[in-house]
Amino acid sequence: MSSDQEQKREDPSAHEHMMDSEKHVQRNPHGNFKEVEGSRPEWRAQEKFVFTKTKKPDWKPGQGANDGGECLKHDHIEIDPYQDGRPATFNYKLLISAIIPRPIGFVSTRSKDGSSTNLAPYSYTQLINHDPPIFVVGYAGGFDKAKDSLKNLIESGECTINIISEHFIEAANATSVNAPYGVSEWALTGLTPAPCTVVKASRVKEAIFSVEGKLIETKEFESRATPGKKTGVLAIIEGVRFWAREDAINEDRNVLDPAVLRPMSRLGGITYGRLLEGIELPRPEWDEMKEDAGPAGLAKPKADGQ
Repeated sequence: MSSDQEQKREDPSAHEHMMDSEKHVQRNPHGNFKEVEGSRPEWRAQEKFVFTKTKKPDWKPGQGANDGGECLKHDHIEIDPYQDGRPATFNYKLLISAIIPRPIGFVSTRSKDGSSTNLAPYSYTQLINHDPPIFVVGYAGGFDKAKDSLKNLIESGECTINIISEHFIEAANATSVNAPYGVSEWALTGLTPAPCTVVKASRVKEAIFSVEGKLIETKEFESRATPGKKTGVLAIIEGVRFWAREDAINEDRNVLDPAVLRPMSRLGGITYGRLLEGIELPRPEWDEMKEDAGPAGLAKPKADGQ
């Protein structure tokens, strides 16, 4: 069950104040979205993923930003996240529009007894280590009002994390609907559950890349503005199996082709990002960089604040 449907069933009034409540947060800035969407250009199906040059291929150490100093002409505004009268939803909307693009973890879970399943997208998702493979997923609300996804994850200790691609973005987004408790997200989306090897939760067969995961631990967070109120849970998950579509993976099974993966990312509000271009920037070697940095006087010792 996506969003906060479990809480809605138990306490409808409290539901309106949950961070994920669309009515409360108002992520959609349009009065009539379908009307606005209808005025936009068609999906560019012919667009292929391509590599381009960087904006300044001849960049040298010490040259700073590649906009000729334009970015330095603007002042900044300081924002206190706990300023009197500032709702927590303001911080939520600000942060999801600033920390972008964010990967979307399309998380599939199954209750311990197998009687219930859940499929929902989480843009508070990230890879943080590779040996062992460790992922984190952030859930809104505390343990006392756990969504079905978090509830299943805690009880079963298992999940799958699926990467969302262009070819099923509409179906994935549909799982965030505030449907009545007990309605299956799998049926609403038309997506195909596929068996896993180590975990019981199904992976999404349409996904180019999926991870079978085992829960390591969780950590609950408390509001700074409203002491005692639980506002989020961090789940730390170990990847124990990977599934990659055969046409997307190389022969060594260690690189996925972005032109096949075509991942979708989360931006602010109701906006998703589409990946169409990439640039390649090799990590610099000091033996090479010092040839420019040395003569320019940039090889300086570290100092406080620098």
